[in-house]
Amino acid sequence: MILRSVNPFTNKTVKEFEEYSDEKVNNILIQSAGSFEDWKKTSLEVRGSLMLKVAGLLRKNTNEFAGSVTAEIGKPIKESRAEVEKCAWVCEYYAKYAEQFLAFENIRTDAHKSCIYYEPLGSILGIMPWNFPLWQVFRFCVPTLMAGNTVLLKHASNVQICAENIEKTFENAGFPAPVFRNLVIGSDRVGNVIKHESVKAVSLTGSEEAGRKVAASAGMEIKKSLLELGGSNAFVVLEDADIKKAVQIGITARFQNAGQSCIAAKRFIVHEKVSDKFLALFLEEMKKIKTGDPSKDETDMGPLASIKQAEKVEEQLRKSVEMGAELIIGGTRDKAFFQPSMLTHVSPGMPLFDEEVFGPVAPFTIAESTQEAIALSNATEFGLGVSLFTSDLKKAAELVHEFADGAVFINALVKSDPRLPFGGTKRSGYGRELAIQGIREFANVKTVYFNK
Repeated sequence: MILRSVNPFTNKTVKEFEEYSDEKVNNILIQSAGSFEDWKKTSLEVRGSLMLKVAGLLRKNTNEFAGSVTAEIGKPIKESRAEVEKCAWVCEYYAKYAEQFLAFENIRTDAHKSCIYYEPLGSILGIMPWNFPLWQVFRFCVPTLMAGNTVLLKHASNVQICAENIEKTFENAGFPAPVFRNLVIGSDRVGNVIKHESVKAVSLTGSEEAGRKVAASAGMEIKKSLLELGGSNAFVVLEDADIKKAVQIGITARFQNAGQSCIAAKRFIVHEKVSDKFLALFLEEMKKIKTGDPSKDETDMGPLASIKQAEKVEEQLRKSVEMGAELIIGGTRDKAFFQPSMLTHVSPGMPLFDEEVFGPVAPFTIAESTQEAIALSNATEFGLGVSLFTSDLKKAAELVHEFADGAVFINALVKSDPRLPFGGTKRSGYGRELAIQGIREFANVKTVYFNK
């Protein structure tokens, strides 16, 4: 089978990749498990020095790597460059703090001595999506490798150039070849990889459907899994919010990467007392978004990653309008391009409220009170993150506990940050990436008890 990278701006094939044979995949899995025995014994100083070399190579090859991202998924080149830089940052972060995060802990008990060690598990499979084809991989693999595990990457079929670049970067930085390996295979073969005795755990960033399959496969083998799935993040604007600031952040939160982000603001819930002002300013700023060739620096938004993706967004919008949503601007599609869109009178039960919308569509719902706004925010099967805008930080601190999400960002857009744990609740998945929690996800938390 052939995996194809297709440029969504030109709709032309950029490169083709032949899938690895079953024999080659099996050999890679065995080699990964074998290399773990040596890699787990390397010092954190050595691992950190290699990771710093990765960061240096990322920055040195920024234009090449960013260009591949833009070519494969249509992301504006300036956003692609920022993605490369963020990957370098996470490398430097764990190179600096991994030793601190993995240090053994003495625990006072009735024993002569008792402590906790954090030890690696083995070969960890990462199943990664196309929307942030570099960052999603580095967010997973950097703490995993620094913990002493080896990594197997199964990337999305349409971003194999990025997958190839990542593998080469780790190899060129001096990592032993089997420590990080890319598997050029389709999704239909993931189940067998999870079952392989060499694989000790799996991390998936992807759709809810993919999460169910991976969790089921891992569960059958009694292997740990981490799931970072979809989101339908609410962007809640209360009556005392700084409206101008909220609008500016809201535009980025919704339209960055053409809205193709699990943590994008996908449901705007605005207090009725400020709704007219917010909607007017939001519409004004939307009209300034420059769409076009994603390889140009002046472009703010390119095409969606594929025609199929754009068609799905088009259908979600169409059904919502049929159910009573009012289209203010946008709503048209040209192949993989989807015009930035804004709708009002969106309510629970409509696709634009209930489903994850992976595209540049901003649906608005008006709330009569703070409590109604919170209720609307929680009226979802997802629980990844929420943005809350208010000038009263004391009130915000009290309201934080009323949201059921994995993250609450006050007067800011929801984002991933190496210094903070990242993950969701409900159907947005389980487990945490990044920060100290992330590096310990794929570690054996070992209790050691000494008596004389």
